[in-house]
Amino acid sequence: MHWTGWIVITLAVLTGGWMAFDGSRALVVGDYVTASSGAYAGQLGPWANLAQSAGIPPRSTVMKCIVAGYGLATLIVAICFALRQPWAWWGMLAVAVLGLWYLPMGTITGVVLLVLLFLRRPAR
Repeated sequence: MHWTGWIVITLAVLTGGWMAFDGSRALVVGDYVTASSGAYAGQLGPWANLAQSAGIPPRSTVMKCIVAGYGLATLIVAICFALRQPWAWWGMLAVAVLGLWYLPMGTITGVVLLVLLFLRRPAR
């Protein structure tokens, strides 16, 4: 596999893994991981404002399921991409686009994934 593929897999696993962990933890414990002290103690990231604007309370069970589900889906797509499944490039493209809302890290990761994916488009 080309080095860009390994970077795609690594970024997807890191982002998806964090979201699967944080969303699942929020479902079990009741809240996401947040800073415990300092100016940002107890605050969620900028993504929470987008969720709220879309009418989904960021700390609702629905949002926690979205975060956990997206993270799990990203991990599954990353595994299939690593295994070179024929559909996995399109799946990775989808999770990269769908993760752009997760400001700031999902947005940065999503843009990098999109650039790398288009550098190594599969043969038609």
